[in-house]
Amino acid sequence: MDLDSRYPALSDLKARARRRVPHFVWEYLDSGTGTEAAVRRNREALDAILFRPSILHGEMVPDLSCTLMGQAYPLPFGIAPVGTSGVLWPDAERKLARLAGEVGIPYGLSTVATRTPEETGPLAKGHGWFQLYPPRQVDVRKDMLSRAWNAGFRKLVLTVDVPANSRRERQVRGGLAQPIRMTPRLLWQMARCPAWSAGIARLGRPRMKLIESYSKAAGSLSSVAHVGTLLRTSPDWAYLRWLRAHWEGELVVKGVLRAEDVGPLIDAGVDAIWVSNHAGRQFDGAPAAIHCLPAIRAAAGPDYPLIYDSGIEGGLDILRALALGADFVMLGKAFHFGLAAFDEAGAAHVVNILRKDMESNMCQIGTPRLKDLESALLTPA
Repeated sequence: MDLDSRYPALSDLKARARRRVPHFVWEYLDSGTGTEAAVRRNREALDAILFRPSILHGEMVPDLSCTLMGQAYPLPFGIAPVGTSGVLWPDAERKLARLAGEVGIPYGLSTVATRTPEETGPLAKGHGWFQLYPPRQVDVRKDMLSRAWNAGFRKLVLTVDVPANSRRERQVRGGLAQPIRMTPRLLWQMARCPAWSAGIARLGRPRMKLIESYSKAAGSLSSVAHVGTLLRTSPDWAYLRWLRAHWEGELVVKGVLRAEDVGPLIDAGVDAIWVSNHAGRQFDGAPAAIHCLPAIRAAAGPDYPLIYDSGIEGGLDILRALALGADFVMLGKAFHFGLAAFDEAGAAHVVNILRKDMESNMCQIGTPRLKDLESALLTPA
């Protein structure tokens, strides 16, 4: 099938994905929290960022390559970590890690993934980032870091914008729980999605394998209580300093929205800051993440690595984030839309869509280099 002609945009993949996964899965993947006002703010804020097209440049071949934390990438975007990714599409973690390794872009593995670092790290071919939901127990923490490092992950992402569980009302109403409980309603939804159900049946019910491997440390707690007890610790500055002392590779802090946090994070030895409002999935009263980016760039200085996510729906949005100060952009939902639409071919098509969209828009703007995007911004009078 010619995906380029029939599914030229991420929205096309999203529409097909929605038909191919059970409703409870879709509500987990697509929802925000509260009234989803933060989700809307992300979209509205990105749409308000405009460029002044420059003309008469002749034929142009945009250069999308970039360098982040000393590592060269062919594209300025990567695959963000998504919890229980293997519930969204069968074996999603390994499929996306393999894609990242083939393309040469980052792949983020969540602590609460359905595959372990050992199963995914080698597939990413040195491009694996391990996202840490911080365990409270030091021995568990040390072992997780050791396993991630030995599996080939060289960048550690500490997520700091989940101090408590979000309500995520759509997800709750959809019926998703961990572990998944088979109710008549869910079974009916699954029966209507044969491709998803067949893949899940072949691989077995998705489980948080990394977490389960520490079940003895949780004593007699259930798996749900185990996650809440071991992983929902809200880290503080001492926790961050401990991680810096015990992790050999680059350390990234994800979930930053305040410029005043930048200096202390840099002083603590953080190698990159990830600007994000968790795509509107954690706090409905948060500002649009893109509105926070310029002030954070000003506080960090011109050369400090900044990563961005939240609200990205295409190549033009990536250019907007780069123009406002990001060095790199991460996407999570988009790659899962691709997987659910056409399995691994769909995830690869996401890369194709984003690349072509960026190239086309850079030609329209008249900027062949990513570093020139800022100068083309339309700024308020």
